[in-house]
Amino acid sequence: MNRFTLVASSAVFAIALGASAVGAQDVQQDRRDIRQDTRDIRQDRRDLNRDNRDIRQDRRDIRSDMRDVGQDRRDIRGDRRDLTQDRRELQQDVKSGNVEAAKAERADIQKDRRDLARDRKDLARDRQDVTRDRKDLRSDVRDRNQDRRDLNRDRRDRQSDRRDLRQDKVAKQPREK
Repeated sequence: MNRFTLVASSAVFAIALGASAVGAQDVQQDRRDIRQDTRDIRQDRRDLNRDNRDIRQDRRDIRSDMRDVGQDRRDIRGDRRDLTQDRRELQQDVKSGNVEAAKAERADIQKDRRDLARDRKDLARDRQDVTRDRKDLRSDVRDRNQDRRDLNRDRRDRQSDRRDLRQDKVAKQPREK
């Protein structure tokens, strides 16, 4: 009977030691998980700040490009007005027989046409910039939304790991009868 009691008490003791070792490992793992979740949260906050900065910059770029588009449109209107004026003057010079003035007006018309073509190219380039900046803005907003979801998920994970840690600490404590 003594041998049976010794074996039984040894088994209970071994199980108790094994359970406490497993409980200690659970606590350590929970603490590692909490530290990792905290690092993830910090990284997510940095990502959110970077995304917000990118969004502000994209909006500034769009405003600047829209101002450029407006300026290009004003330049085109001015070039058209100059062309109309030069054509009118050319007609008058041809009617009056002033060959030198007509020659100068034709050169002026060519210059105004080149200016108009250049301003139209500028307008097309600025419109492309606006389109590109809007696309960047949409992409940055998507990134920010994903980073917000990641941050919330990491916060929930950390909260869950803290709850697990508390439960493991309670389970590790010896029970009083």
